Order: sequence, then C-alpha cells, then structure tokens
Amino acid sequence: MTQGGQQSIPRPDTWKPGRLPGWEVDEHARRRPLDLASVLKGLSLLGHLGAAPVDPVAYARDLDPVLDTLVPKQATRRSAVLCVLFEEAGLARVLLTRRSSRLRTHRGEVAFPGGRLDDGEDELAAALREANEEVDLDLGLIDVVGWLTPVVTLASGSFITPIVAVSKGRPATVASPDEVSRVFDVSLHQLMHTGIFREERWSRGDRPAPRSTDGSYPIFFFETEGETIWGATARMLYELCHLAVGLVADIS
Repeated sequence: MTQGGQQSIPRPDTWKPGRLPGWEVDEHARRRPLDLASVLKGLSLLGHLGAAPVDPVAYARDLDPVLDTLVPKQATRRSAVLCVLFEEAGLARVLLTRRSSRLRTHRGEVAFPGGRLDDGEDELAAALREANEEVDLDLGLIDVVGWLTPVVTLASGSFITPIVAVSKGRPATVASPDEVSRVFDVSLHQLMHTGIFREERWSRGDRPAPRSTDGSYPIFFFETEGETIWGATARMLYELCHLAVGLVADIS
C-alpha cells in the first residue's frame, strides 16, 4: 500500500514548508516510550485529565484571545469527537475513520468519530453518541480519561472538543456506511516516523493570521499507508503526539 491517500487539498500557490515537529527536534523525546501511560502522563502535565471544560468555547477564547477577531461569537458552532486509544505490543494506538463519500462536507477525509452537538447535549455526550452511531463502538468497554485542546475551524466557525478515551483492548467496530467508509487505527509510534508528518505554511488574502509575523498559518499532515490525514484531525494528532513524549505542541 502506498503512503498517503487520495485527497483534494485546497493548497494555495503561496504555500511553503513549515517546521519540524517537537518529537524530531528534542533528542530526549525521541527516546521516550509511546505507550498509554505516556499519553496519560502528558495529559496530566497539561491539566487535561478528567472532564473537559463545561464551556469549551469560552476556554478556547480565553486561551487564544485572537479568536475573538477571527471567529464572530454569533457564528460559534460546537462539535465533539472521540479520540479512542488502546495499547498493543506496548504501543498506544488511535482509532480513526475515513468519512463516507455520501456526506455533504469533508467527504473522504480522515477523522475521529464525532459531529455537532444535538440540543441538550454536552461535548462528552455528543462524542460518545457519534462514536456509537458511526462505528458501533461499545461504550461499556471504554473509559473516558481526558481531553485535548479544542480546535477551531475558521471556515465554519466550529469549536471541536476532542474527548480522549481508553479502550480495554482493541475495540470491535462496524462502520455505518452512510457516514464512514473505513475504520482503521495507527500507532503513535508510526505517526512519528520520519517522513510521515509535515507542516506546511499557508497564507490567504481572505484569512488573517495575526499569530505569525509573515501572515502564514500552519497546516499539519500525516501521510500514513493509504491515508492522508490533515486539517483539524491532524491538528489533534499533532498535539496528542507531542503530549505522548512530554512536550507541548506549538500551533502558532
């Protein structure tokens, strides 16, 4: 199977290569184990063990005040995804899906199970419901352990909260064909192999980038066997990989 998958990437002509990830720069990080215990330790160091913020939108805006100029408050949409981890052969692995080509948006893209909150739901309830609906995940066989930093998609004004759960062994899954065309998993060790990850710096006239000095912003990619992971999902995996080796991800 070839590295990378068939994706339509709206890459601007002005793109340029980005930085190396922290796990390739830090010599100590490269020697750390990549098991579940390491991930949990990383979540603990960041203060992300336990329940996610009650209001993740307010949390994200407080964490990054620039968002108030990029995303109007009236345009806020709340979504949640479930990042399911399990361990095999001493390595932490993460469950992913390829979205169905039947969907209206983000068709064929790699994603965590998840979606928008229904009326009356919080992020945890939405993430669990979507995982059950999309891949028939047995919710009785997982433990919710923490959360990753909410990700903001500027195009849609959506605040996505990644809920982290640990499965007791490899989870059994069945894809719902209307939403998911494939369910697969990768190890964090594989994601951190040389040549799998890259950062690109994009710049567009219709999108300000006040965090940078040159008007560019980072877009993350993981090119695994048969799949290209990019966008919000890659941003979440970027943070997860850094946490697993005791580092804090820089997304500026």
